[in-house]
Amino acid sequence: MLKKRIIPCLDIKEGRTVKGINFENITDAGDPLELAKRYMEEGADELVFLDITATLEKRKTLTRLVSSIASEINIPFTVGGGINCLDDAKAIIDSGADKITLNSSAILRPKLITEIANSFGSQCVVLAIDTKFSGIDWLVFRSGGKIATHLKAKEWANEGAKLGAGEILLTSMNNDGTRNGFALDITREISEAISVPIIASGGAGTKEHFLDVFKTTKATGALAASVFHFGQIHIPNLKQFLQTENISIRL
Repeated sequence: MLKKRIIPCLDIKEGRTVKGINFENITDAGDPLELAKRYMEEGADELVFLDITATLEKRKTLTRLVSSIASEINIPFTVGGGINCLDDAKAIIDSGADKITLNSSAILRPKLITEIANSFGSQCVVLAIDTKFSGIDWLVFRSGGKIATHLKAKEWANEGAKLGAGEILLTSMNNDGTRNGFALDITREISEAISVPIIASGGAGTKEHFLDVFKTTKATGALAASVFHFGQIHIPNLKQFLQTENISIRL
């Protein structure tokens, strides 16, 4: 059985770590390099870096900052934002990232998933899906959650895996930043429907929320930001708690 992963996320805007609620009301959360080193020392299993305004600002990811972080940590490092072609992915990998995430660019040109997977391997490609419940279904959004698409989250996750994505980062926009718990229903539905690993994202507020997502869905990772950034949950304590609840976790 795969051990469950605890994954802090650095949402980056103008070189700083930020956090919002439901993708709005962005506030500063600290220096990304300091946070990255802290999370490595605390025992995070992986680290995700998302340049959240790169696509909206039509620019490339901050490779210099990526390189600075990569040189200071020794855990798997995933980077996304503004990756629109194979050369962009290569620049991020060359900067020290272990994996790249695709979101808007994959929606606009799905073959990009395959191109990058063919060059670097599926294990390097994470398809990030930002989804919101519309009252009828979970729909996919792009451009930092600003633009709705016609895609349904489950169908897009399945298509992404077929195209070569080795992992899905599933973020519920309804739950993001609320600290009311992960979106267990859609996480369960997608994690049971496709074979690639699923990272649950959006809504973590307590240690019990991590327990819920691992016990009631097949997600192999759980991502959070503000509860780690602002010290509401400490990773070593979280891992000890999960172990006592018989969740397979690396200590």
